[in-house]
Amino acid sequence: MMPELLAPAGSLEKLKVAVLYGADAVYLGGRHFSLRAGAGNFNEGEMAEGIRFAHENGARVYVTTNIFAHNRDLENLPEYIHSIHAAGVDGVIVSDPGVVDMVRQMHPDLAVHLSTQANATNWAAARFWKKRGVSRIVLARELSLNEIKEIKEQVDVELEIFIHGAMCIAYSGRCLLSSYLAGRDANQGDCAQSCRWRYRLVEEKRPGEYLALEEDERGSYILGSRDLCLIEHIPELAQAGINSFKIEGRMKSAHYVATVVKTYREALDTYLEDPVNYRFNPSWLDEISKVSHREYTTGFLFGSPGPSGQHYGGEIYRRSHNFVAIVRDYDEVSGMALVEQRNRFAIGDEVEILVPGGKNFKQRINSIYDQSGCPVESAPHPQQIIRLPLDKPAPPYSMIRRRV
Repeated sequence: MMPELLAPAGSLEKLKVAVLYGADAVYLGGRHFSLRAGAGNFNEGEMAEGIRFAHENGARVYVTTNIFAHNRDLENLPEYIHSIHAAGVDGVIVSDPGVVDMVRQMHPDLAVHLSTQANATNWAAARFWKKRGVSRIVLARELSLNEIKEIKEQVDVELEIFIHGAMCIAYSGRCLLSSYLAGRDANQGDCAQSCRWRYRLVEEKRPGEYLALEEDERGSYILGSRDLCLIEHIPELAQAGINSFKIEGRMKSAHYVATVVKTYREALDTYLEDPVNYRFNPSWLDEISKVSHREYTTGFLFGSPGPSGQHYGGEIYRRSHNFVAIVRDYDEVSGMALVEQRNRFAIGDEVEILVPGGKNFKQRINSIYDQSGCPVESAPHPQQIIRLPLDKPAPPYSMIRRRV
């Protein structure tokens, strides 16, 4: 079985982007019972449209129902489970044992994937969950490749791992920091990402004297994990028998989804076409560095990362390009694209167009027109709709970006 490329869908737009740029499957959350309350998430109509779009394009849809449920949640859960089953989802991602049992009793035909929040870190746990009807286990991020291989050898169950995106300082996301500092419970889907704030120390007898958290080569690496990136290790992951390669990022931009999905799709397809002669292409790493990210790490794949898994020094986030617009429509006769502005751009800018299912291209912006066809010098207004002549065809959901 070929590994599945699984992409985040934080909104209906991002779902369509993920599918068009090459995802085999997407995962999304409804308006309730999901661990990403800050994502756009899907109402009933959006979920139905998203599932229909994915299925028409040969992709699967998994719905996150992975909160740690309290008693009050159990009252409305059955109705919600019925509704997503009726919508035609391909599986649900669950962390709570009670919710696992509820889904299995209500809809035995609905695939249950164990969320990474359930902290499955060994083959005995994998065997336990398989006996309870779980068909896939999203392993904890804290496992090494050798540990993953041993689980695969011991238990005949599908395994899914994260291959790209943000890491968490808490063990597979089970965190209390956000609750204490922001009153927002990460285990109920409302994480404020408090671990990524900037902190200073204060000594109890010196109120008002704030000291920076400084780190050097010898340590003090707290609250600053790098982002996971395993694109250089596709062969090892495929050979380990992993069934699904998961990209983190339901709260990231459509440009992030397009760039990362397209790049991993190309890397994975290149490997699968000719595993013996496969060679890593350094341009893939350059490509995924165009989106906003922290310094990359391989996480725990080859053992504990230690200080190398943490960020030190100045700017935390980096990117080489700004996402400036998304193509909404394209007229092949005139070569004119209808685009929606996402960041300011102007005449004279050199831009790159990221094309779903096609080759990217670069061009200079020589003219811009507003919706009525009048020439303008720039597109400064958020989500401004403008017309832009393009040198080559760019179908809907093509991304336009400019080097920083």
